[in-house]
Amino acid sequence: MRFAGSSEIDTGLTDVAPSLAPWYPPPNHPPPRVKAAGSNDGRATASLVTAIVGIVLGLPAGIPGMVLGTLAYFLGRSAVSRIDSSQGTLGGRGVAVAGWVFGVVAMAIGSAVTLAWIVVLLVATSQPATG
Repeated sequence: MRFAGSSEIDTGLTDVAPSLAPWYPPPNHPPPRVKAAGSNDGRATASLVTAIVGIVLGLPAGIPGMVLGTLAYFLGRSAVSRIDSSQGTLGGRGVAVAGWVFGVVAMAIGSAVTLAWIVVLLVATSQPATG
């Protein structure tokens, strides 16, 4: 007989076994990889440095910006594909993307400055001699 407010422990009813949660095996996921310091792809860093130098040299001269921008673009694209295929062992994807984007910017700046220098050269040589 049970009274209001009493529980199985209070009344001594212990014929019900406590229910346990079922056991599930751990998932078959590999442990997360921890990147070591300095695990960036070398091409990614080279791409960013080449692009920045291309922009700096492309502003006054033009042609170095076109050459270095093209090199930075291809280095950055190569680094992105290597990083994506490395399954997490290589880092620096953001650096590589920044390198090839800045490479495109360096190519554009170099092209515009080279075109401006050509126009200035043509205008300077087409003037009749005075005197």
